[in-house]
Order: sequence, then structure tokens, then C-alpha cells
Amino acid sequence: MVAQARIFPRGSGEMMTRSPVKVTLSEGPQHVAQFKDSDRQFDLTQEKELVALRQEIELRMKNSVKDGQTVSSDVISLSVRGPGIQRMVLVDLPGIISTVTSGMAADTKESIHDMLTHYMSNPNAIILCIQDGAIDAERSIVTELVSDIDKEGKRTIFVLTKVDLAEKASTNPNRIKQILDGKLFPMKALGYFAVVTGKGNLNDSIDDIRKYEQEFFRGSELFRSGSLKPSQLTTQNLSFAVSDIFWQMVRGSIEQQADTYKASRFNLETEWKNNFPRLRELDRDELFDKARGELLDVTMALGEITPKHWEDAISKLLWKRVSNHVFKNIYLPAAHSEDAGAFNTRVDIELRNWAEQQLSKLSVEVGLQTLQNEFGTLVEQDSKKNDHDVIYDDVISCVQTESLSRHSWLPSNKENLRVIQFNTLEDRSVHDKQQWDAAVQFMEGILQEKMKEVDKNINELTGPSTTEKWVYWKSQSQEQNDRCKTKEELDKIIQSDVKHKDTLTPDEVTTVRRNLFMKNVEVDDKFVQETWNPIYRKHFLQRSLNLAQECRKGFFHYQRGFNETGPQCHDIVLFWRIQRMLHLTSNALRQQIVNTEVRRLEKEVKEVLDDFMEDEKKKKKLLYGRRVELAEELKRVRRIQEKLEDFIAALNKEK
Repeated sequence: MVAQARIFPRGSGEMMTRSPVKVTLSEGPQHVAQFKDSDRQFDLTQEKELVALRQEIELRMKNSVKDGQTVSSDVISLSVRGPGIQRMVLVDLPGIISTVTSGMAADTKESIHDMLTHYMSNPNAIILCIQDGAIDAERSIVTELVSDIDKEGKRTIFVLTKVDLAEKASTNPNRIKQILDGKLFPMKALGYFAVVTGKGNLNDSIDDIRKYEQEFFRGSELFRSGSLKPSQLTTQNLSFAVSDIFWQMVRGSIEQQADTYKASRFNLETEWKNNFPRLRELDRDELFDKARGELLDVTMALGEITPKHWEDAISKLLWKRVSNHVFKNIYLPAAHSEDAGAFNTRVDIELRNWAEQQLSKLSVEVGLQTLQNEFGTLVEQDSKKNDHDVIYDDVISCVQTESLSRHSWLPSNKENLRVIQFNTLEDRSVHDKQQWDAAVQFMEGILQEKMKEVDKNINELTGPSTTEKWVYWKSQSQEQNDRCKTKEELDKIIQSDVKHKDTLTPDEVTTVRRNLFMKNVEVDDKFVQETWNPIYRKHFLQRSLNLAQECRKGFFHYQRGFNETGPQCHDIVLFWRIQRMLHLTSNALRQQIVNTEVRRLEKEVKEVLDDFMEDEKKKKKLLYGRRVELAEELKRVRRIQEKLEDFIAALNKEK
């Protein structure tokens, strides 16, 4: 259909093609032509549509030529589709000229020469060398240009047009035979063809031109005498030859590319074997899937953690967060109360305010932090397994961080937690001796820990002891020496009054300073007070420890109501209330984590993984390195090689 449809403008004795016309051929349901920048389709089976198409091409050519120029390098692009049309690209170019006539730009000849050279130099282009048979062969200049570009003639087809006129005008019939045998022109070609393009009447249809061509060759003296081969005649045979050569070039190009990719694949596979032995060639998506499975296994492992482990972790972290508040804001102020009634009143008020305002919110934060900690611990344990691949680390770490940042604690149970904590802290009834002993042990552990902190503080203030001076060759600074002497004076005050309050009176401060002055040590009130605070704190802790020791057997007196003859163990009751609150809070938070939060976190991990899977930039950022790049390249090369081999097989089968 393409060969039959006259889609290019035609003229007589004048230049018609003034710019490159690029025609992209492809398979389609109907024979239509369409410009690249237009939605209009021209029906190639209708003569009116063909006329309109030629007029549009001619108009576009004229518009593309700038003022003062004759030709233009601007490409007019259109597509032609139809049943059975093989995919290829045709480019119609201006004919080469030998003389610049009047009205033409001075550089027209050079412009056409450069344009032809540009397109014909493409190694994948098939050159149709068109020679007008009605003019003398010696006047031909196109054959010289083609010969310079395609010296071996491996992609050139010679076409002799207007053979009917040539036969009438030629006094030597063998001259046409010499041309078609490739013996007259100094050029090589894959084939030589003779065609007739009509009688020169612009109104002739395609059928008229084809009929005239067939009739001419049947009656041609050259044909009847056997000078011309039938396979070299007619436009139809020319189109068959172009198609055949095109597919030969395609086959050669594809086979060459297949060999190139085969060699590239061998090199890549060799590099993989040398650098990554015993590892599978997983591309980025496959590696991400492996990391996904590994992380989901870790997430599921959260459900296998025992209730005791959860509660111990929550209790430990919760106490770490509230211990300073309990000790400084509740226990210490209450411990300096004058009697048991005042102690219990102060404790009840502080615990009630704490439970109503801060504790439940802080507990939820602890529950969330515990879940994050356990998830992180499982991820770390997984990374230490023998079969773990470090290439997943960035993926797992990033997904872990993003999932935890999206996860928030469901607030629905926060109010229930507040009620549980409030009622627990209100209860002062220790149920049995076992709970009493546990509270005593809890209190002692806390006091001993605080005692270590205070001893460390005092040692920093007073400097190395006598033993340390001799053994480690340490010495005291002047300030530490002054602190040490001040401590001796303050110890006397505590020894004289074991129930001393937590602050010094002005008279006591003055007495301490005076005694130090007598020892040639001058200090101010602030210095004395700073030294007093840790010394008194140690004295207080020691008293509390002694009380805890006395109360180990005080459960009987507690049941009797703490009469005047037994120890006053209200401190133990306070720490029992705190300990019980920790236990019940840990239990409630553990149930929330196991029943709800673990499943929600697993869902969020899956959502993050799905989001990352769709984000190519994110995957490239998380999975990188030569191993990933090599696997990706191997996959690409293998896929291309397989497609090329399939294409070659299809070509051979078609042949």
C-alpha cells in the first residue's frame, strides 16, 4: 500500500522536496497517515485524502523553509499504518543538484549535499540511489556521492527511473543493461532495479501508473530480448527487495547485538563468581523481598515473648522513670513528718495527685518504649545470626524506624489504667507476710542504690581516702581538704542529734564556720550547706535502712495496728503500695501490648514495606553496592539476550 499510495508531492521540472520527510511505517487496522503534531488521519484508500495529504506536506515544506533559503533541514514527521505493513522508517530527501538556478539560495547545493550525507551516513540506513533514466549517465552526480559513503555497496539499492523514456531515447539498448548489471556507474549496490513512474500526467491514479508500468515492460524490446531480468523490473519487485534487505540488516544487527550481550553476560557472570561465590544473584527487588520476609519474621517473634518477660521489662523501665519522683517528691518529704499520721497524710495526698495527673500518661509512654525496645532487641538478635545477610541492614533499620515513628498507643485503655493505678495506690492493706517481705526487700534495694550514689558524691567532694593516697598515689585538692574538715564538723552535729532535720539552723552554720576558722579553714555559708546536703542524705538513708531491717519482722505489729511498743513501719507500707502499683501497671500494659499493640505494629511494618517497595529511589538508597548493581546488570543483560535470541529464532522461522 505504501508503494502504491503517492504520498509525496510531485512536480515536473522543478524541485518539490525541500525538506526531509520522515515516514514511520507500522502495523495497523486501517491504511491511514497522520502527522506527528496533528490528530487528523488521512485515509490512504481515498484519492481525495491522498491529494489533501500531499498538499499538507507541500505546505509544511514551504513553511519550514526560512526566508532567503531554498531547502530546510527541519523534519516533517508522519506515520503510516495499515494491515501487513512492516515496521521501518522511510526518509524522502531533496534530490542532489549540479547547478544553482535563479531564485535559489547560493548555498542550496552545499545544503542538500550536507543533508544527504548526514542521513546516508547512518550505518543502519538503506540508501535508494535514484537515477533518472531520461538523462545521460555521464551527467549523474548522485552515484558519486553514494559511492563515497557506501563504498562496498552493502546497503545501497540502485533504482533507474523513467526507463520508458530511456528506451525511446537510447541509440544503444545495451547501455540500460550495463546500468542494471552495475557495470556503467563507478559504484556498488546490493541490487539494480528499473521502474516506470507513469507518463508524467499528474492526474494519473496509482492504478493507472501501475498498469502502464506492467504494459511497458511486457512490450519492452529490452525485456523481450532477454537483456533485462524480470526480477529487476517494476516497483513491486523493488519494494520486495527493500523489505528483504531491511530484514537482512535487522537480522545482522540483532545477531551482532546478541553476540555482544552474550560476551557481556559471560564477563558479568565471571565477576560474580570471583567476588560473590556461594551467593545467589538477587536483584534489588528480590533482595527487598528477602529483607521483608526477615523483618516480618522478627515482628511475629514479638508475639512469642513470654508475659513474664514483658512485665519485668515494663516494671524495670517504669521504675527507672518514676524512682526519682517517688523518692524526692513523696518519700523524703513524708519521712520528715513529725508523726505517723502526718506521714500517711502526706503520702496519700502526693500519691493521689500523682495518680490523677501524671502517672497514667507516663505509664503509656513506658509501655510504648518497652515495645520499641523489645522490637529493637529482636532485630539486633536477628542481625547476629549466622545466616543473616548484612545487605539487608539498612532496609530493616529504615523500616523499623519508620514503623515505630508511625505507631502510637491506642488511648482507649488509658482511663482504665488511671483508675487501676489510683485504686492501687489508695490501698494500704498489705495482704500477707510474703508481700510484706517483698516490700521490705524492694525498699532496701532502693535505699542501697541511693546510698551508693551519695557515697560517690561525698567521695568526689572530699577526695581520696588515706588508703587511696598511699596505694594509688593520689592527693587532695585544697577545696577537697576544706570539704573533709567541714564534713568532720557536720558529722558531730548529726552524732549529737540523730533525729536532726534536713536543714541547718543559722546558729549551727555559724558554729561550724567558727570551728573551721580555728583550724585555719575559711568557708562561707553556701560551702557549709553544700557539704551538709549529701552528708545528711547519707545519714537519712542509713536510718531508713536500719528501719527496714527492724521492720523485717514487723508484719505482726502491722496487723495489730502499729502499737507504741513495736517499730513504726509506715515506710514499708508506702513502698508496698508503689511496688503493687508497678506490678498491676505492668500487667495491664502487657495485656495491651500482647492483645493489641503487637498486631498494630505488625500491620504498620507491612504498610511501610509496601510503601518502600513502590519507591524506587528509596530502594536504591537502601540497597546499594557492587553486589546489587552487578545482579541488576546481570538480570538486564540476560533478559535482553533472551529477547534477542527469541527475535532471531522468529526471524529464522519467518524466513
